[in-house]
Amino acid sequence: MEDALYMQRCLQLAKIGAGSVSPNPMVGSVLVSEGRIIGEGYHRKAGEAHAEVKAIESVRNEDRHLIARSTLYVNLEPCSHYGRTPPCSARIIEEGIPKVVIAALDPNEKVSGGGAAMLREAGVEVITGLLKEEALYLNRRFYTFHQKKRPRIVLKWAESADGFIAGQEQRSKISNALSDRLVHRWRMEEDAILIGSNTARIDNPKLNNRLYYGKSPLRILIDPQDRLSPDLELFTDEEKLLIINEIKSLKKEGKEWVKAALPDNLISVLKEIALRYNLLSILVEGGAFTLNYFLENGYFDELRILRNKRLLLGKGVRAPGRTGRGLQWREHFFIGEDEMMILEHAG
Repeated sequence: MEDALYMQRCLQLAKIGAGSVSPNPMVGSVLVSEGRIIGEGYHRKAGEAHAEVKAIESVRNEDRHLIARSTLYVNLEPCSHYGRTPPCSARIIEEGIPKVVIAALDPNEKVSGGGAAMLREAGVEVITGLLKEEALYLNRRFYTFHQKKRPRIVLKWAESADGFIAGQEQRSKISNALSDRLVHRWRMEEDAILIGSNTARIDNPKLNNRLYYGKSPLRILIDPQDRLSPDLELFTDEEKLLIINEIKSLKKEGKEWVKAALPDNLISVLKEIALRYNLLSILVEGGAFTLNYFLENGYFDELRILRNKRLLLGKGVRAPGRTGRGLQWREHFFIGEDEMMILEHAG
């Protein structure tokens, strides 16, 4: 029971790094001796010290003699290779920590069991699998990227109580102010955000993260024939924008065109972009056409649906169709009159 509580604390700490550590995983670590937490830490930002090192270095001077008879808990396997930081497994061995409890192994081929093996070879007792499912879900973006060599695709839309996402050829306000803040938190947690040309033309969105702290995602626009007005917010601001179309490929004033025949090879193009820019995830906030393309082809991992239980539009653009096949409920809650549904796709 105590082991599970310590691992839950690791997961809690790891979540603090959401939106800051990509393309690294979210990792938390706790150092325990004689039933007391003597150190803890989490990975704060890519390129900075990892969670295990943070936990070790947080130990007070008067407790440092306890490190050699402590247990280190961590939600992801300690690394075993030199990257921007030295390997955590080597530091654990150097500190003389006798036991390490790991929730899940690292899917990165640079580690992939190597960290646990290094520890065992040095005589460290290693236990794996504690709260494994929770750890896998926390770093689902990281696992999708390394195991499937593609970004995790999250589809999101807001719909009225009678099933419309917008009026005909006009923008419709569906979510409330608190829901808007949550949606912007979601943007902060994903590496990129994607929309189609219809959404860009009708909504003229900024696609930034102005209602929540943290970074804004990389913006991706699908504009097959390059027909959008150059006066749109996406083109006139200074934020980076990738435009996927069939006509040109060039770079100009922070905007980059990616030439591709659409829509048949859209997914392969997104894979290429994800690998080039180290994008673990893409949030799709497009209109019905774009969303239905991903849904109908099974090109998604998660659905996030906001439904205003009181708003009736009567007519307009129908919300995307969806099927219960392969979908698993993850979260279901309310923010005022807005119902929030998060489902995972098993495909």
